[in-house]
Amino acid sequence: MPSFGHSAKPSAADYSPDFFARFVSAYLDALGLERAVVAGNSIGGLVALRLALSEPERVSALGLVASAGLGREVNYALRLPTLPGYGEAAVALGKTPLGAFQRAWSRVPLLFGRPERVPAEWITEQTKIAQLPGFMEATIAALRAQVAMGGQREVLLDQLPHLQMPALVICGERDRVFPYAQGQRATSRLRQGILDLIPNCGHLPHVEQPERFISILSEFLGGLR
Repeated sequence: MPSFGHSAKPSAADYSPDFFARFVSAYLDALGLERAVVAGNSIGGLVALRLALSEPERVSALGLVASAGLGREVNYALRLPTLPGYGEAAVALGKTPLGAFQRAWSRVPLLFGRPERVPAEWITEQTKIAQLPGFMEATIAALRAQVAMGGQREVLLDQLPHLQMPALVICGERDRVFPYAQGQRATSRLRQGILDLIPNCGHLPHVEQPERFISILSEFLGGLR
């Protein structure tokens, strides 16, 4: 999505969940896809969820991986950068080689259930992308669009019963960003919801336990066929 990784970082974008959902819809149009299985991690989960709610005919199945938007609670490490001045200082520091390296390592205990098993290539990638022009500014803008000191701004839990498509909810039992209880509550409100809790896993199941993640997703997709 725009602002993430090596993708474009348009300065005029508002980086709200609604902006990202409209982007994904336009992306499907560009590919000529009328329907697709849509899965997302963290803020990507909220984007997938918004798309499923606004254009249910386009989403044949939904994957919510440690998804945002399922409860108000969020770790205070993600609330602090929303404060005026604090986020701007993080942007300035993150642009430097040392600051980018420190940022990558400081996120390890937050994002990984077993920090000692973090892939070295993940640290390298995170250090590089933090120094890309516009990356830190876009990251803070996207964070502030969904998170405030009071917690997550947008919670769609009450709208889940409207979804008719099969939905897979994946949570790490050691997720320190969002408590996995949010995933449990979400699954109970989905008409066709399946929950999979991954032991010894944090906020990034696809990074920390990729084999287990692919196995869960493949079984879900196989069931759809």
